[in-house]
Amino acid sequence: MPGESRGGFAAIGADPDEAERQIQQWAQGFADKARRYQEMQAETEQLRLTAASPDGRIKVTVRADGSVTDLEFTDKVRTMAPSELAAQVLSTMHRAQSDIAGKVGETMAAHLGDEDIQTRTMMLDNLRERFPEQPEDPEPEPSETSSKWEAPDDEEAPKPPPVAPPTPPAAGPTPPAAPPKRPRFEDDDDEFGPDFDPLRD
Repeated sequence: MPGESRGGFAAIGADPDEAERQIQQWAQGFADKARRYQEMQAETEQLRLTAASPDGRIKVTVRADGSVTDLEFTDKVRTMAPSELAAQVLSTMHRAQSDIAGKVGETMAAHLGDEDIQTRTMMLDNLRERFPEQPEDPEPEPSETSSKWEAPDDEEAPKPPPVAPPTPPAAGPTPPAAPPKRPRFEDDDDEFGPDFDPLRD
C-alpha cells in the first residue's frame, strides 16, 4: 500500500526525497555501528590479563584470545621440581584466562551500550566456556618432614635447668670417736709386754 513503511524504508510510491533521507540515515547508523565495533575490536586486541601464582614465583600474561604473551619467573623456581613448576605455570595461565570474558564484556558495554544484546551474550558465553573461572588455590601446607615441635630458627633451644646440689644427710647423734691406735713395737707379737725381764725374779 502507498505510504506503507517496511523495514524502516518508505514503500514504493512515497516521496523519493524522504526515501533517500531514510536510506542515508540507515547507512549512517550502519557506519556508526561499524565504527564502534571496530573500536571495540581494537581495544579488545590490546587487552592483557596477568595473574601470579600464590607464592609470587610465576607470572603469566595472556591476550583476549587466551594466548600467552609473557611468562616471568623469580629465582625461587630453581628449588621447584619440574612437575611442580609445570603445574604452577598451567594453573596461573588458566587463572589469567578466566578474566577474559569479564574484560571483553566490559569493553563491549563501553562501545556498544545496549546494542545487540543477544549476539554479545552468545559471544561471552562462548568465552566463559573456553576459559572458565578458576577456584582459588589453597594455602600451601607445611612440609611433611617438619614438626610442630621444632623450635623456630631465630630462637635458641631452651637450656636445661641447673642440677640441684645433693641434699645433706639429716642431722642425728654424733657417733663416738674411734680410740687412738697404740704404737706398735717390734716385739708386740710376744705374749709379754715390753717391760718383761726373764732374769728378774
